[in-house]
Amino acid sequence: MTFNDRFAYIPLFAIAVMAFAMLILLFISKKRSTARVSFTVFAADIIVLFASIIAGSMVLSGNESGTAMVFYGVSLTVAAFLVLPYCILLSTFEPKKIEKLVPKSYNERTEKAAETVQKLQEKTGELSEDEMAMLDINRDFMVHAAIAYDSDQGYNSFLDYINNTIKEQINADGAAIMMVDDFEDLISVKAFAGDFPPPYKLPSDLPHKPVRVSTSFKFASFPLQDNIFGEIAKNGRPELIDKPEIDDRIYQNGPEEFLECGSYIIVPLKVQDTVIGITAFARKNGTPKFTKTHLSMASTLTDFAAAIIKNVITVKDIIERSEMNKEAEIAMRIQNTLKPAKLPLVKGIQIGNIWNQADGVCGDYYDVIVSRKDRVSFIMSDIAGKGINSMTVMTMIRAMLRLVVNTTQSAGKILTWVNKGITSESFSTDHFGSVALINYNPVEKSMEISTGGIIPVYYLDGETKELTLISQSSDPIGVEKTSEYKDFVQNVKSGDIIFTYTDGIVEALNEDGAQYTTDKLLDLIKANSAKPCKELANIIKNDVKNFSGNANQHDDESLLIIKIQ
Repeated sequence: MTFNDRFAYIPLFAIAVMAFAMLILLFISKKRSTARVSFTVFAADIIVLFASIIAGSMVLSGNESGTAMVFYGVSLTVAAFLVLPYCILLSTFEPKKIEKLVPKSYNERTEKAAETVQKLQEKTGELSEDEMAMLDINRDFMVHAAIAYDSDQGYNSFLDYINNTIKEQINADGAAIMMVDDFEDLISVKAFAGDFPPPYKLPSDLPHKPVRVSTSFKFASFPLQDNIFGEIAKNGRPELIDKPEIDDRIYQNGPEEFLECGSYIIVPLKVQDTVIGITAFARKNGTPKFTKTHLSMASTLTDFAAAIIKNVITVKDIIERSEMNKEAEIAMRIQNTLKPAKLPLVKGIQIGNIWNQADGVCGDYYDVIVSRKDRVSFIMSDIAGKGINSMTVMTMIRAMLRLVVNTTQSAGKILTWVNKGITSESFSTDHFGSVALINYNPVEKSMEISTGGIIPVYYLDGETKELTLISQSSDPIGVEKTSEYKDFVQNVKSGDIIFTYTDGIVEALNEDGAQYTTDKLLDLIKANSAKPCKELANIIKNDVKNFSGNANQHDDESLLIIKIQ
């Protein structure tokens, strides 16, 4: 091989140089820890280096064999296309980037979690004793809230616990929790403890004795204006009142010592921006006055209590609604069995009726009883309340009326007897009802009418179209045992109409919240009085339905129309 031929093998020597450079790069990568150097790559580079050296020595010595050429080709391919780019990549990586790509071991993650827990423990340890005590109180509030769901008196006991706890924490002489009644715009006392000199004007007829004043306070309600409790409930800002003698919102009842005002803290119970009640605390005159520290503590604990009380109220409402819905469903089924399956055919009169049940309500009951040749009894009743208790009262009234209308007693006397039966000592209930009893005598063409409560009975003269309200308001059935009910007699002729209804008809609401009204009903009856009774009832029913639209109704709708032929 000539000297010039040997120039063709210069690339082989370049491979040796390249392999040596790669070895240097691998050592750099190892030292800088930019990446983990693969043993395979390291070994491959050594092999390439030695192969290129061997092949080069063979060429220089004149032994250009096929083996040398094989070494040449393999070495060139490995070095140029595989090993060299890999080494350059490893040596140029930044260590920080590589660290992000390397996953942490399980032990590393565990150590990190332990460090986090330790930091939290250290942070908790920085809380003061007072702050730790408040956290304990908040925990106790939540524990007692869970108990409050389990019994009928649990809610009241829960409020008592909160009231007494905050009272003890700020060393108050008296404490009260009052809750807002959104429907009546009142704030009512729900929990009371200790000696609380009233900052409001006592009733003029209330004796100034500690027990009487305290008892009066326990059951008091206040409007949301013209008193300190209502004002703070309305404005939603806590207040410390340490100078009651110059505060024109505080009324000095005196001169008795126990009525002298000391200092007060009043804090709204707020959930988000809604005030659901207040906590109120008092110190008697002559004792150290409350300070801003006491106000801060009372405000913090009241804030704790507000959210928990709201949760208790919400859960109890859900439970009560569920129970009431079950009761109402049973009551409505019974109510359906009490109404007449169909109206009887009575010679000489037409009868029309409306009866629409409202969901969850069981209040209205009507009946038509043909008892004798000279008496047909029409009954319309509206029982206060809903559910099983109302159903019980309704069933008793129905049973008593069906029994005594067969007697010769007048309508007023019959209602008097029924009332005594409902209010007897053997039957205890806080429910009552309005009842209208109309006894029609087809022989004498007269209507004998008596009402207990507010159910109206109207007479429409068929000729003059003049409307007359016959009934008068009186004590409902089941309120006062000694109530006596009057009789009203109305002579009738062909074309005359007698009708009665419950307030669900005239108080039906439309989607704008407006009521159907009595005037609208009376005008409709007058305008369509010539029509048959059933048709007239359907006209009224459709008119009420069209007026109400898709609005939900909250009371039963009942109406009876009697037309003389």
